[in-house]
Amino acid sequence: MSSNSANGNGIVGTRVPLIDALKKTTGEGFYTDDIKLPGMIVGKILRSPHPHARVKRIDVSKAEALTGVHAVLTGDEPGAQNRFGVLPISRDEIALPKPGAAGRAGRVLYVGDCVAAVAADNEEIALQALALLDVEYEIVPAIIRVEKGLEKTTEPIQDRTKDGTNVHKTVEQQFGDVAGVLDNSAHVRTNEFEFIGVNHAFTEPMATIAHYDADDRLVLWSAQQVPHYLHRALADVMEMPMHRIRVIRPMVGGGFGGKSDPFPHEMIASLLSRKCRRPVKILFDREEVFYNNHGRHPTKTRIIVAADKDGMLTALDVDATIDGGAWGSFGVVTTYYNGVLAMGPYRIDNFNYAGRRVYTNKAPCGAMRGHGAVNTRFSFEVTLDQLADDLKMDPCDLRLKNLLPANTETINGFRITSNGTRECIERARERSGWDQKYGQLPFGQGIGLSCGFYISGSAHRIHFNELPHSTVHIKIDMDGGVTVHCMAAEIGQGSDTMLAQCVAESLGIKMERIRIFSADSDTDPVDLGSYSSRVTFMAGNAAVRAAEKIREKLIQAAARKTGYPAGGFVLTNEKVVYKPNPDIFLTFDEALTAALAKSGALIAKGAYLDPPPIGKRNEFKGWRAGLSPTYSFQAYMAQVHVDPETFEVRVQKVWAAHDCGKALNPLAVEGQIEGCVHMGLGQVLMEDMSYLHGTIQGPNFLDYRTLTPMQMPDVDVIIVESGDPEGPFGAKEAGEGPLLPILPAVANAIYDAVGVRVFSLPITPDKLWKAAQRQGVKID
Repeated sequence: MSSNSANGNGIVGTRVPLIDALKKTTGEGFYTDDIKLPGMIVGKILRSPHPHARVKRIDVSKAEALTGVHAVLTGDEPGAQNRFGVLPISRDEIALPKPGAAGRAGRVLYVGDCVAAVAADNEEIALQALALLDVEYEIVPAIIRVEKGLEKTTEPIQDRTKDGTNVHKTVEQQFGDVAGVLDNSAHVRTNEFEFIGVNHAFTEPMATIAHYDADDRLVLWSAQQVPHYLHRALADVMEMPMHRIRVIRPMVGGGFGGKSDPFPHEMIASLLSRKCRRPVKILFDREEVFYNNHGRHPTKTRIIVAADKDGMLTALDVDATIDGGAWGSFGVVTTYYNGVLAMGPYRIDNFNYAGRRVYTNKAPCGAMRGHGAVNTRFSFEVTLDQLADDLKMDPCDLRLKNLLPANTETINGFRITSNGTRECIERARERSGWDQKYGQLPFGQGIGLSCGFYISGSAHRIHFNELPHSTVHIKIDMDGGVTVHCMAAEIGQGSDTMLAQCVAESLGIKMERIRIFSADSDTDPVDLGSYSSRVTFMAGNAAVRAAEKIREKLIQAAARKTGYPAGGFVLTNEKVVYKPNPDIFLTFDEALTAALAKSGALIAKGAYLDPPPIGKRNEFKGWRAGLSPTYSFQAYMAQVHVDPETFEVRVQKVWAAHDCGKALNPLAVEGQIEGCVHMGLGQVLMEDMSYLHGTIQGPNFLDYRTLTPMQMPDVDVIIVESGDPEGPFGAKEAGEGPLLPILPAVANAIYDAVGVRVFSLPITPDKLWKAAQRQGVKID
């Protein structure tokens, strides 16, 4: 297709520094907290000390009387009770509870839930005002353990639950004859896994500024991954048309999925600003970030994997109970993804999945890097290694034997296009010296393998309409600069650089000509945002299509100017060259001048629409979940050392092979893979967001342990390029899928090192010691 054009400068495929790197590293970067507006005041939120309670009464008189306080906000404010949420099918969030209201409307649902808010001249006064708010609570029994949420109750946490319980969403999918196949399979393994919740731990805390201005227009600056969904939610809460609301995304200091919802604090800032007619900034401290959470769901997973005597996988059965916390967030999608993304990259013809997401009185869970797939991938890959032991087969060989081919369809209707899994395994196997190490290293040292599989953007929008997934506008005027507008959110993953590369390559120009505008809903066309690894594939394709239209205008101008046929011209190295005779050319600026004559600025639009669904569509409930225009694949080897005295696990080296279709920017791809390895190692070895009586323990970076630089292993990144036929220049995702294999690869390496299996995360020294005792393994 045209998006794989050979024209250009060779910018695609070369190591390009991110275009915002210097601004970030020199301190010139402009984040939400850097914004200073005339008359801006500080907003602070009063948070619930109880996991579940009715707000009977709030006396705001003392707070309102405090000098320097401009507004006090409760759930009585118009709009504060309006429902919102990232998924239209699960709109269960409100900005603030209404004192004295019956049912869900009058309750706080977790420790840290928003109760009321104030806006004052400075933070000190705002905190004093919060202390003066007199709140009367009536305690309601809290659901802390997810199992309790499965039981009948007279007072569910949310209004819409299943059969009088606190179950938010259930999924039942069956393909083939799992029960029959299990009865007749030579090898069957059944395991139960438990995963504790983890937080995104991004550097920049949540921050937002709302200004309800003199024109009765709302402007909101916020550290956001999905400005479009925030825009929609603000319109609902504020009861304003979208064209009267402007959403601006400054630089974002890390997201990883944690900034992809519309949040109560954004609604609260907007309501405060409208009430006092002043710009209001709300900046979280780290404790508030943990209370806001929306991190990875705690999950209990039972998995059954079967194989025949020759090592062919015959059946997969997954059952997941998911702790969603107090809100819906992306939870409906999470419930599906915990099962439907389990099979790839393997061909399995018999598959069952039963999943349920349960509301509990804990901080809400949401999307986090590798959303919905991480925990099940760990369960499957660890169980697969056990089957390899049963079969007396090398884990690499077992996986190679069962891989999906390219250009196929899975049993649940996923269309597989490019697939580089075989090359990933083979190259990682060779680079790591797997055949000389597996099962042959000294006691305490081991090597483990895992594969992965992830989407390159959801093929279906969460709002069922026919708008494009992504739109890109390009404008070139007489100054020769190329202005690219798109609302794809740059959150550190390099999407602005990717857009610049796609346009520069298509037009055969230097990247220094490109100006990316991707921050303002007033000026930039709708993109659905940075989540589900969609941006490179979808916004990248839209950018290429817009650039191709500009290219055609420049070629037509060159043909008119030179008298040679347009079909012979290409754009390369800042020139429009007649390919049959390269001595005939116009510089880019000369061609631009000719194209601008009598018409003015060159303007073009490109859009990306999802491909039509195939296969088993509409044959079962939830058929859309997990469908993607393409999928990424991975294979990792991890080498570990387990200290026989302290049981401390040190990951010594990782060989990370990832099929990204085409590395538009190998430097950025390597950075994403290394970042995924770091985040995955944190979850598998140490990160722990535990609760005591409904309160998060240690909501700070002193107690919540993440991987330090001293603990980060050397990562040998192996980029595999399968050349996806529909991706921009052959590219697909590289931002989330690379996280999935590192967790089970480490667990499998620990088993190779000391012969101990651990079925709950994180694998801390005490857990490993206890597992060794239970399994009768002597470590010395």
